Amino acid sequence: MAIPANARQELLLAELRSAGCELSGQDLHARLRGGPAAMGLATVYRHLRQLQQRALVRCRHLPSGEALFAPTERDEHHLTCVDCGQTMALPHCPVHDLHLPDHALNGFQPLYHTLEFFGLCGHCRHRHGDDDT
Repeated sequence: MAIPANARQELLLAELRSAGCELSGQDLHARLRGGPAAMGLATVYRHLRQLQQRALVRCRHLPSGEALFAPTERDEHHLTCVDCGQTMALPHCPVHDLHLPDHALNGFQPLYHTLEFFGLCGHCRHRHGDDDT
């Protein structure tokens, strides 16, 4: 018996919540493989997209192009090294309480936000001789 679309989305969301870290679509696919909730990789990505549209899941892209997903209630933002790809979570969200005036939104309805800073980590800066310590 096929699992209804909304049940599949709930399964993916539950898996993301229980993971405690961001997961790729391939990670989610692998976690569900072989079980009663198994679904194809294209189905995983289709439902992740629908969860994004419902503001339940956020996505961020690593410099490698890999997309990572997490529930939007996990307000986590990152510093990402463009050289080695290392990523670190920021301890707090600096724009969490930012107010966007209605006139600037022009009818746009914000659902969630992501914030990521790209640069060089200390190790890569040192390796490139660009360490000012």
